[in-house]
Amino acid sequence: MKTGRKLQDPICSNHPIPAMRPPPLSSRASLFLDFDGTLVDLAARPDLVVVPDELPALLQKLHMSLDGALALVSGRALESLDALIAPAYLPAAGVHGAVLRTAPGHTSTSMHALGDIADCLYQRLQPLTNLVIEDKGAAIAVHYRGAPQRAPEIEAAMRCALNGHSLEMISGKFVFELRPRGINKGTAVGALMATAPFSGRLPIFVGDDTTDEDGIAVAQALGGFGIKVGEGRSAARYRLPDPAAVRGWLFPGDFPGRLPSEETP
Repeated sequence: MKTGRKLQDPICSNHPIPAMRPPPLSSRASLFLDFDGTLVDLAARPDLVVVPDELPALLQKLHMSLDGALALVSGRALESLDALIAPAYLPAAGVHGAVLRTAPGHTSTSMHALGDIADCLYQRLQPLTNLVIEDKGAAIAVHYRGAPQRAPEIEAAMRCALNGHSLEMISGKFVFELRPRGINKGTAVGALMATAPFSGRLPIFVGDDTTDEDGIAVAQALGGFGIKVGEGRSAARYRLPDPAAVRGWLFPGDFPGRLPSEETP
């Protein structure tokens, strides 16, 4: 199974994502949820996302109804995720799976500090305005939603920083990121599916970005399915148009979100 995907379009299939809504969430699911762009709308900066007031409590309730088989799988650090969904406290994979929490008090890490690379990028990119350089410890992300015209300069600087390091560069929605080679959301899903309470259940991965395709691929290889959020090509079998629709699918009748009234064209 291929897991490490590069900067180019990581989606292997040559077909557009099917215009199909997912079936109702099964009580026997192992549910893996990306956060930014999936549960909440994207923001200009990671620290500016708005979490609906109802979301933490509803996530905790859904976690319990699935017998604990719900995990957040995000490029964010676990500390950032925990702060955003407090007081809920869930199994999670942070930094694309470099940090894995299967249950409270059971956290494993593949962290390798990249401070020297972060310093190099700060020096090269600091003169550029409207960028956010995020040092996650095991990965470094440069968000450029506020300066999309700077993408070539950012990409060149990050490729230069790769030299001599066992890292790979990935791209997402207005973000380039350096992360440890061989660590991705697919490896995180595989690791979680090998543990209780996730094992033996139907894996479902929900995500919006190219970095989520690894998680979608593993979920589907294990007999489950993926849900693509928003536009774009994907290997996922189903699609929802936006985070509001995701919340409506997850919490029907409990959340002021919505499901599309008809299949997305």
